[in-house]
Amino acid sequence: QPNHEGALVDWIQGSASSVAGILINPAALTHTSVALRDALLAVKLPVVEVHLSNIYRRESFRQHSYISDIALGVVSGFGVQSYLLGLDALLTHLSR
Repeated sequence: QPNHEGALVDWIQGSASSVAGILINPAALTHTSVALRDALLAVKLPVVEVHLSNIYRRESFRQHSYISDIALGVVSGFGVQSYLLGLDALLTHLSR
């Protein structure tokens, strides 16, 4: 996951034909990036949003996500396990 918003948007747009789904921890871009949201919508791939921390137990500005309403689901608050849970959910969805 790059730290630069543009690099992440470029990767998402360039990956549409080579991946079946996207598991993403948008980090601080969760709360700020309409560009990231638009890129995810444009590729029309299933998306699972993950966060190491429980964003709903943090500051109020961190409780809004531009991604969660377009994602299959959100896994938040389980540390590194969030990635594994999210990946499992994405793979289950793709296998249907």
